[in-house]
Amino acid sequence: MGQEFVNWSGSLSFTPAEYAEPADEDEVRALVRRARQDGTPVRPVGSGHSSSPLVRTDGILLSLDRMAGVISDRGNLATVWAGTRLKTLGEGLYDAGLAMDNLGDVDYQSIAGATATGTHGTGLRFGNLSTQVAGVRLVTGTGEILDIGADSNPELLPAVRLSLGTLGVVTQVTLQVQPRYDLHRRSWCAPIDWTLDHLAELQHTNRNMDFYWYPRSDQTQIRVMNRADETPEQQVWALPRVPGSDPWAQAREVQVGPTHRTIPRHRELRFEEIEYMLPAEAFPACFAEVRRRIRERHRRVAGWRVLVRSIAADDIWLSNAYGRPTTTIACLQNTSLPYEEYFRDMEAVFRQYGGRPHWGKKHWLTARQLRPLYPRWDDFQALRRRLDPDGVFLSPDQTRLLEER
Repeated sequence: MGQEFVNWSGSLSFTPAEYAEPADEDEVRALVRRARQDGTPVRPVGSGHSSSPLVRTDGILLSLDRMAGVISDRGNLATVWAGTRLKTLGEGLYDAGLAMDNLGDVDYQSIAGATATGTHGTGLRFGNLSTQVAGVRLVTGTGEILDIGADSNPELLPAVRLSLGTLGVVTQVTLQVQPRYDLHRRSWCAPIDWTLDHLAELQHTNRNMDFYWYPRSDQTQIRVMNRADETPEQQVWALPRVPGSDPWAQAREVQVGPTHRTIPRHRELRFEEIEYMLPAEAFPACFAEVRRRIRERHRRVAGWRVLVRSIAADDIWLSNAYGRPTTTIACLQNTSLPYEEYFRDMEAVFRQYGGRPHWGKKHWLTARQLRPLYPRWDDFQALRRRLDPDGVFLSPDQTRLLEER
């Protein structure tokens, strides 16, 4: 029977008619076929970290928690069960002498959930996690198994890499990986104007770079990461000098370790978040307006920070970085504080500068506003209807997101 589902932040709760944890692909196929016959919708769910209502359903909520672990690794490819959490995946790959190319701030997510929603890290050379997907195995809306990769249906890979759980239930993911390596992580504080003046230099001279802006103090915390195995000549850590001080003397943190232990951060405090992906060239003007509005309109309630990151362009149909180098702005808010008025005002700014919302975070756009933002939108919808002709994976929220006119 169904049991109440509550997401990570606590802002989304519902009770599905049924909660299912299949142990293998045969059980997934049987469940999808039964749902199709009964006219019952199915929504796959990962770890529940997302704060958008992608998984909300009054039908069957399907968890892949029992389908987890590394299946195989060969050369620069590793195949894993879709329910594998990123933390567990990082350890499993590390034990095999491997690592993912990049990660995001959170390792609580499952690999299928993270890639299906466009979860990303930071770095001018790195796309979101979906770009590391070399192959997918899924159960379609008719209960059939479909393999997609370099040797089978390669033309569908740009669609299934990021599919919002609407093309089928992903059961296995094949990732492009590399030999394991360590990262040297450093962070320090600086005034916001200094950070903005040196942003391009920091982004181009470090493997990974992002920063938090704290509206109440107008200070930033800057984070950079570089490979620890580079020679001193290869390391580009010569940072501009913060006026009147040595930036390294202000370091809040210095850490060296494997990627899966160095990039993600442990989160004790729960928060809500809105994040938009902007054309990189639009970032300066957009951030200036965000900063002005927060300080003038929302400083009383905006008790949390604003995060800025970068993502390389890609060709994934529903990717927020499709076709353009991207800079992201994310506004975070403690779950005990009001957020909707604040976030909606920020959304208006982001949209003004051509932003695309993060699929797994708060936003209020429907298909009518989303369609013009994605050049391959209609192609994705045509494929979705082909793989799920009866709408098994459509909920009212999904219909509003993908089909509402």
